[in-house]
Amino acid sequence: MCAAVYVLSTVTGYVLTSALLMKCPTLLHRRKRENFLSRHISHRGGAGENLENTMAAFKHAVDLGTDMLELDCHLTKDEQVVVSHDANLRRATGINADISDVAYAELPPYLCKLGVTFQRECFCEGGEDKCIPLLKDVFDAFPNTPVNIDIKANNNTLIKKVSELVVKYDREHLTVWGNARNQIVKKCYKENPQIPVLFSFPRVLQLLGLFYTGLLPFVPLKEQFLEIPMPSIITKLKDPEGLTRGLRIAAWLADRLLMRKALFEHLTARGIQVYVWVLNDEEDFQRAFDLGATGVMTDFPTRLKDFMDRNGFSKLQ
Repeated sequence: MCAAVYVLSTVTGYVLTSALLMKCPTLLHRRKRENFLSRHISHRGGAGENLENTMAAFKHAVDLGTDMLELDCHLTKDEQVVVSHDANLRRATGINADISDVAYAELPPYLCKLGVTFQRECFCEGGEDKCIPLLKDVFDAFPNTPVNIDIKANNNTLIKKVSELVVKYDREHLTVWGNARNQIVKKCYKENPQIPVLFSFPRVLQLLGLFYTGLLPFVPLKEQFLEIPMPSIITKLKDPEGLTRGLRIAAWLADRLLMRKALFEHLTARGIQVYVWVLNDEEDFQRAFDLGATGVMTDFPTRLKDFMDRNGFSKLQ
């Protein structure tokens, strides 16, 4: 009897403490310093309105008033840090070659028309700017705009050079970097812990485990940004007839586990920003903000801006 009472009281105390710290995490953790807050994030500069990852796309998004540019980086044969999503040039340029095997001056231009990855049966036709830019060109052109850098290759030289550029342009307070792979994020953090990092995919899984066991409020977190997809959008990206029952169930389950308002509110209370990607429809914009996401990443920055202006999301709430 005494043992049962002890166990019950211990479990009750744990649950109540966990619930309290979930709501009020600053009782245990110091809130992380937020150098910027991003509501409107342009994915690859806005891949649905301009050719992805081009200076034209970035300029359009910044002129529109985006809070953050999201982009991807690779290293060329002559060790120049370029802004490009794919390691291989075939999809974007029609040339079957890896960026790492081509010198920057020899990189081919983008094709005139590119598919928009997160919008089914959608293509973007570009204007005159079809050049793959250097990361330093982006930093030069937009010195005051936060930039979200996806380090696409597990390459020590790439990570070091990106860090050097961030430091050179005094952008440690305006940059976040990382990758879905945990090894890359660890290397980024080791190279320069002053640049905030994203949660890697394994760390997202760990985060969910901590959340659902009630342990999250007790655990310190080094990351300052959680960047996650909204799994339910898979039904919009693929032909409905091509979705198997198993895939639909998996997407539903992932959506139920990831899209949790209590999780988002806890993280934002700790100064960790939550970004949901890549959303291109107004109903998804609304859902993300209703769940408490800090910001939304989109291929259509004009569409997101119009939505935010109409619904009062433009100013941080």
